Amino acid sequence: MGEAGFVGRRPCRPLLVVAVLAVVLLGSCCAEATADDKISSSRKGATGGSRRRRTSRRRAEAAGPLMVPITVLKSAVDAGAVCMDGTPPAYHLDPGSGAGNNSWIVNLEGGGWCNNVRACQFRRTSRRGSSDLMEKEIPFGGIMSSSPADNPDFYNWNRVKIRYCDGASFAGEGFDKENGFYFRGQRIWDAVIRHLLSIGMASADQVLLTGCSAGGLAVILHCDEFQAFFPHTTTVKCLADAGLFLDAVDVSGGRSLRSYYSDIVAMQGVAPNLPPACTARLDSTSCFFPQNVIDGIKTPIFLLNAAYDVWQIQESLAPNGADPSGAWRACKSNRSACDASQMKFLQDFRDQMVASVRGFSGSGSSGLFINSCFAHCQSELPATWSNAAAGSPAIQNKGIARSVGDWYFGRAEVKAIDCPYPCDGTCRHII
Repeated sequence: MGEAGFVGRRPCRPLLVVAVLAVVLLGSCCAEATADDKISSSRKGATGGSRRRRTSRRRAEAAGPLMVPITVLKSAVDAGAVCMDGTPPAYHLDPGSGAGNNSWIVNLEGGGWCNNVRACQFRRTSRRGSSDLMEKEIPFGGIMSSSPADNPDFYNWNRVKIRYCDGASFAGEGFDKENGFYFRGQRIWDAVIRHLLSIGMASADQVLLTGCSAGGLAVILHCDEFQAFFPHTTTVKCLADAGLFLDAVDVSGGRSLRSYYSDIVAMQGVAPNLPPACTARLDSTSCFFPQNVIDGIKTPIFLLNAAYDVWQIQESLAPNGADPSGAWRACKSNRSACDASQMKFLQDFRDQMVASVRGFSGSGSSGLFINSCFAHCQSELPATWSNAAAGSPAIQNKGIARSVGDWYFGRAEVKAIDCPYPCDGTCRHII
């Protein structure tokens, strides 16, 4: 397995961050993070720009996050690449500089899915379904940051965030005429990537496709497609953060997430756009689960995940529908409130996650960082990406930012899995 094939961890200092579900997980081993908690900084503008402007932005960054403006891709409408309400797709670009001028990060935004008319209607009337309702500028942080202190390996790359407005991890294809829903995630993916290629990405020396949560799942589904856009001379790799959603049994003995995914795949016409290596042997719902896709990915890919993924605990393992008595209500919002049997259930989930990557980890090009934090999305928040003082998680004294950089640039093999919670700092776990 190499130097990081078996690992221990140092304790993280607690940091309280309000999660997307408005829950603060107290006493966590690290900062609790969600796809909506992107407190960060970036540089505004188009490709290129003067040294004076970049210097002034670097100075401003010390005072607060720098904001990156939106670009609405109106030309994509002609190809039917539209958000759920029919508006054009959009992205945010912070151009590279210096040695990073010819390197690109493409980040696929996350933000859940919709599986029925009511949920999709709600989504269509929000920034998750309409570019008209998206923020006109957003902060970039963590792996998207323009700060060399926070993001030493990628700070000066061209960094792009593609906004998420389809509801099926950029993989749907269809139109619900009765309700006016456009399910065009696959077309959005294709149109925006081709546009980025046309404005300079086609000549990139190195590129990285990344995303967290639903965006992390999208990275797994599209990683090989992304590589196919580039010549063999371009270094192409992928990073999926918090995208390892498991087909797990919930607290009632059912499979809540499988039922949910089945509805998404059917409603949004996802099946034709799933990786053929998976659909050749499994049903389409199974192929929306990363555990059934990752072993077939040919492009180098790094999986970053919390073993006790907060979203999966809340919405897959112990959703309200599977816990009508509310026995898990306190535990799933505060791990210190979990009893022994509940911790055992969570430990079993962690073991299932480790088992799901056993085959994947055998690939020499793959990378892994699975830590024992109760968190969700760790690459785009400075506190979890690289800020050791704030409690950024580390395995064998190596944090997330360094681990990803070591893997991408081939400085070291990174296949690190934390010991089970609670970790005393001396245990080792071999996958």
